[in-house]
Amino acid sequence: MLQTHPVIALELAALERWCNGDPSGFLELSADDVVYFDPYLPQRLDGLEKLTEYYEGIRGKIFAPRHEMIEPHVTEIGDAAVLTFRFNSYSGSEGKEMRWNCTEVYRRQNEGWRIVQSHWSFTAPIK
Repeated sequence: MLQTHPVIALELAALERWCNGDPSGFLELSADDVVYFDPYLPQRLDGLEKLTEYYEGIRGKIFAPRHEMIEPHVTEIGDAAVLTFRFNSYSGSEGKEMRWNCTEVYRRQNEGWRIVQSHWSFTAPIK
């Protein structure tokens, strides 16, 4: 039986909440020293406090009734795990279809896996 890395399950649960207007799933997974890149922001956000402030501004505004994580891949290196995947959402608050690339770096801590680096970018449209 194929074993799924635990960070994939954590990410899927956070994405489910995100697509229902609740960013807390990601906030609960983020380490205090998380860094965050988002194509909607002019610069990187440093730290959980800044990320929380940003997410609170969009709480309840992001919805996607249909979404999918595509080709998740995890590379574990000691107490770090690098998760990469594509993410598509459909018929949501951001339009008919949104396509994303995501890289999340998780660190194993006493509390479990926590996100220390998050990078979201747009996927180029298929021509």
